[in-house]
Amino acid sequence: MIRSELIAKISEENPHLFQRDVEKIVNTIFEEVIEAMARGDRVELRGFGAFSVKKRDARTGRNPRTGDAVDVEEKHVPFFKTGKLLRDRLNGEAD
Repeated sequence: MIRSELIAKISEENPHLFQRDVEKIVNTIFEEVIEAMARGDRVELRGFGAFSVKKRDARTGRNPRTGDAVDVEEKHVPFFKTGKLLRDRLNGEAD
């Protein structure tokens, strides 16, 4: 599902809301999640999962084409851990 499909689905299920308002709400939620993670905060959505930021140390990697050693700088990457409800649904254990 992409952002526009999510907006369309929410608008469909909530006919009392204008699509432009739903779009603002969805964009605001995503922006807040991004800003929180940029600050290094953890974002938890109960039943869905938690987004956090993990630090990857600098290392020596390999260029797959040439096999040469390449220095890879330290970086921060997003990490998602599923919540119990989502994990159970994915494995067919719905309540």
